Amino acid sequence: MNDKIPKELQSLLDALPEPRILVAPDYRILSANAAYRHAFGNPRAIQGRPCYEISHHYDQPCDQCGESCPLQTALTTRQPSRVLHLHHTPRGEEYVDVELIPIHDEQGKLAYFVETMRFLHETGDRPGALGMEGRSPAFTQMLALINRAAPAMTPVLLLGESGTGKELAALALHVLSPRRNKPFVPVDCSGMTESLFESELFGYEKGAFTGAVQRKSGLVEAAGGGTLFLDELGDIPLHLQVKLLRLLESGTFRRVGGVETLRADFRLVAATHRNLEAMIEAGTFRRDLYYRIAAFPVHLPALRERREDIPLLAKVMLERLAPDRPLRLSEAASVQLMQYAYPGNIRELRNLLERAVLLADGDTIEGQHLPAGTALVRNAPALPQTAEEDILALDEVERRYVRRALQQLGGDKRETAHRLGISERTLYRKLG
Repeated sequence: MNDKIPKELQSLLDALPEPRILVAPDYRILSANAAYRHAFGNPRAIQGRPCYEISHHYDQPCDQCGESCPLQTALTTRQPSRVLHLHHTPRGEEYVDVELIPIHDEQGKLAYFVETMRFLHETGDRPGALGMEGRSPAFTQMLALINRAAPAMTPVLLLGESGTGKELAALALHVLSPRRNKPFVPVDCSGMTESLFESELFGYEKGAFTGAVQRKSGLVEAAGGGTLFLDELGDIPLHLQVKLLRLLESGTFRRVGGVETLRADFRLVAATHRNLEAMIEAGTFRRDLYYRIAAFPVHLPALRERREDIPLLAKVMLERLAPDRPLRLSEAASVQLMQYAYPGNIRELRNLLERAVLLADGDTIEGQHLPAGTALVRNAPALPQTAEEDILALDEVERRYVRRALQQLGGDKRETAHRLGISERTLYRKLG
């Protein structure tokens, strides 16, 4: 293939604001634009090298390592392809929204792909900069949906068990949206009475009721231009749901005791741990309200659905819980944490670690510092023994454990992934 890039194409790439590279159908990077050069320096270090080597440090294409490959998708469909990937960059690992657009030559043959990179958050934040930590497929899929929905005004419904981080997900939606510089206003809907619901949400006029000595703006007004987050929406009593529906349908409201109709300007994000569809059938949640708020549902995975994230989460939590102590998990403690079911999800993991920090006298958290109830899997393969003075990185602990599990199960990767509670593509990454 002729690798000479037409000057007009290179000039067009240089005029575009986001970092872009030109990739051949055989994965080789042919060129980079001015924005890429500004962000990463001299592009000659990447020219001629496979895109998967630069982005993932793989020695073969993404789709052969358990990742979704936008180039393969674009090759097959001949249409633009877009995915969220965790890329290696000069600044470290970053989540990148990758879009590939195929370019055909005069004969209609695929000649190049233009790859556009948009970093989650425009400042190029690392994983966790949005308040959430994770690298598992379940986490990445959830984050990809949040990234897709963030630029729009479409209402988003966050669904998940208690403790899965729904408020952090709502905040990420706000931070990644064009409304990021406006207010983010969370509202806890659980336990609200009718009078409190209306006065808190809509505000009230002076003299509207006893004790209303002056006008007060409500949370709808406070969220003007920004995001209104209704947490535990499923706890709103049926007779109050109609008031919320009226707000969403009309985009207007009146303060309690007022006559002036005010215009609402907010992006709605709602969350609940309840099964709203079952509540509709039981007659405890309005069907019409459900269809107003559930245009874009996003499932937040329970911690047991993303076990491979536990060592990373534990590392970050230990740094926050004990910033002045270089704490680490022993191999046994790490395995024990990865085996537990976590009915309380991330919140429970934090509580377990907070207790362990108080019990540990040294710089290592051992299995004995964790509650006995966390050791629920009795038939896990034994970890290879290491010298007592060895200090292993958590990813090395994972890698040894996964390899031993695979060996014990006779090399059956599907069964190993199933037993470990991870996907097969994650298993391939852990073995790498």
